[in-house]
Amino acid sequence: MAERRTLMDVVWRLLLFLWAVSILFPVVWILYQSLRTNAEFFQDIWALPGKFQWSNYTKAWSGYNIGQSLLNTLYYVGVSLVLGTFLTTINAYALTRMKFRGRKLIWGLIMLSLFLPGINALVPQYILMKSLHLTNSLTGLIILDSFGENVFFLMLLGGFMSSLPKDLEESAYIDGATIFQTFWRIMVPLSTPGIVTVAIFKFLGLYNNFLGPFVYLGDPEKYTIGVNMYQANMKMQYSADWVTLFAGVLIVMVPSIIFYIIFQRRIMSGATMGAMKG
Repeated sequence: MAERRTLMDVVWRLLLFLWAVSILFPVVWILYQSLRTNAEFFQDIWALPGKFQWSNYTKAWSGYNIGQSLLNTLYYVGVSLVLGTFLTTINAYALTRMKFRGRKLIWGLIMLSLFLPGINALVPQYILMKSLHLTNSLTGLIILDSFGENVFFLMLLGGFMSSLPKDLEESAYIDGATIFQTFWRIMVPLSTPGIVTVAIFKFLGLYNNFLGPFVYLGDPEKYTIGVNMYQANMKMQYSADWVTLFAGVLIVMVPSIIFYIIFQRRIMSGATMGAMKG
């Protein structure tokens, strides 16, 4: 039996279609602008390219030092992702599966921090990083992002861990397992779906992070991809080589687009993971 569609179903589908078009149109526009010459761009921004200028991508790669910034981003994102996800997993386990005095107070403080804009911590964080001589350092930025716990990730993974049965932990304790052995050999394998979801969100956040690297990094050789493209955009007031900039923008978009295409189902389902306690 065919499913009957109501008028509201049609309206919602139309709205979602228009929303998708509004997202895809700028990407498509940048794509064909990156294959034109600057003369064609300034003559008519809506015209299709007369001849594809693939050399714009080579020029963007070498002129904007994209290769070095991608390596910096790979180091920054990779180490921060592994270390940060591990710390988030430990914190979620301690706050949801272990009973100790002051746990509710800690959760209350964590919930309270949701009402504080993150920008308020920028000045004291910078003063602390400056005092520890960790500014202008990718390693210092990794330390800041890894140890600076994100409340959303903690709640997401904590909610998932809370839904797991406690019988396996109790059996492990009876068999003589330590707290860390129980965490590593039992809770981590069982929590793999939640950990993977947190890791995906962390990757997207770290790859697109701009404010932290922009504030703490001063050496152009240490710029991440976001700061590097910002500096490339600033050069446009002197050179106006927009087609090369568009090519550079598309190059740096490729990793995140591929990542999203591969993990899109996990990203969509991860938003509600841990919301219900089973």
